[in-house]
Amino acid sequence: MAFLRVNGLRSVEFGTPGPMRTRLNDLIINGNKRATAGLLKEDYIDEGEEIEYVGERLAILDNNQKQIGIIKVTKVEVLEFKDVPTELALAEAEGDLSGDDFRQSHSKFWNSVGVEVKPETKVVTVYFDLE
Repeated sequence: MAFLRVNGLRSVEFGTPGPMRTRLNDLIINGNKRATAGLLKEDYIDEGEEIEYVGERLAILDNNQKQIGIIKVTKVEVLEFKDVPTELALAEAEGDLSGDDFRQSHSKFWNSVGVEVKPETKVVTVYFDLE
């Protein structure tokens, strides 16, 4: 299923619906979250979606698919899971303090939603600024 378009922009939904999405959106709107990561196969290829590009503006959606803000992409990389850097972990601002912390927490999350992540799994890292 393709990403929704809102006010002419592709949209982005952070985390899973419910408390997790609310927390992540709050980290973006009121905090320091300036990056995210998705799985190349599951989040892009399987969904028929293109990878974000530098300069792209995305509408942030809440749990009700209502726009609550806009982000502008500043950097995009496709990396193997084992190579996700500390820079990304810190920019996500979700409590991970290193690439190893990121791998541990995100492996746990993706496994909880039924996706097995291996060291060579391709991950799309997206850095952004809040507009």
